[in-house]
Amino acid sequence: MYPVFLAQWMKDKRKPYLILLFIGLSILATIIFGDIDRIEQTTVAVYSTESNAEELEQKWMELLGHHDSIEFVWMDQEKAHAEVLEGNSDVALQIMENDYRIITANEMPGVFIVNQHVHQVFTEEAKLVAAAGTNSTTELRNEVGEYLKTPPITIQTKSLDGGELANHDMGMQLLFGFTLFIAMFTIGFKVNGITADKVSGIWNRLILSPVSKTNMYIGHLFYSFCVAFFQMMVVFLIFKYVLDYELGNFAMIVTIAAAFTLSMISVAMLITGFVKTPEQFYMVYPSLIPMIPVVSGVYMQPGTITNPILQFIADIFPLSHGVEAMMDVALYNAGWNDILLPIVIMLLIGVLAMGIGINIVERKK
Repeated sequence: MYPVFLAQWMKDKRKPYLILLFIGLSILATIIFGDIDRIEQTTVAVYSTESNAEELEQKWMELLGHHDSIEFVWMDQEKAHAEVLEGNSDVALQIMENDYRIITANEMPGVFIVNQHVHQVFTEEAKLVAAAGTNSTTELRNEVGEYLKTPPITIQTKSLDGGELANHDMGMQLLFGFTLFIAMFTIGFKVNGITADKVSGIWNRLILSPVSKTNMYIGHLFYSFCVAFFQMMVVFLIFKYVLDYELGNFAMIVTIAAAFTLSMISVAMLITGFVKTPEQFYMVYPSLIPMIPVVSGVYMQPGTITNPILQFIADIFPLSHGVEAMMDVALYNAGWNDILLPIVIMLLIGVLAMGIGINIVERKK
């Protein structure tokens, strides 16, 4: 075991660039895409070409202004268009009597948030106009506001333990998702060393040595585990102690990462059993792995994927279970009993995949 382990270590010691690259990609991808829920204050230029532009300004600027992350600024048409064209603003808003138009040059997340807020304001105003009829909407709005101050029924939402409900943090989900996803590539490329040794003849020469075949497998797989686990721990430690991400109980995160690594090594071993050369593995594995986060819903809000077939495919890979368990720890303060089921499922996937994978590898000529 140890000679095989040390042989793999000496290879990476001489050329550690791939591991360092994957660590950097994990951090960079999370920093770039992980701040979706942390959008800074967005300034939106508002203008109107109607003859009663002053009245529209007084009416709609007051209604639109109730948003924490959006600031609406009234300006003339030419200046508003120039702000968008020069990239100083993502979006401009043209106001009409009962309608609006979004002017933008890109599809940044802030554009969709602005459109959602403006659409909601205009829809609510249209309902008030329809309800008021010939009366003033201002009076009706005031009456509704007074009525809602003392509603007949109030609803309070709390978590199961009686505390406040935690908002879903998409940035945290992407942190875990990207870290585990990129670690999957590290695991696959290291497990592929078994196929490389078999093709080059090193495996047959080792069989004639005092090293047993079981120790040869353990040496390769244990080294793959150490490298991938080290890569994930570096990323998590940087986000926890340098970038101040609140990851929850770090011991649980480490345990989940270890279970995920074991399970994913087995999946990589299973895929290794279906290829004959390292080159074939490099064709199949990088083509299959990027589809797993998409099917698992790692890049989307929970509940987005409802297709039972896609959900079944996601459940047979450890990524969805690992991300789910880590999110429970980070957001909902889950205990050991709460994360036991995902860990058991990942280990069960690992046992089945490893048994089938090694059996296929040994049966190949």
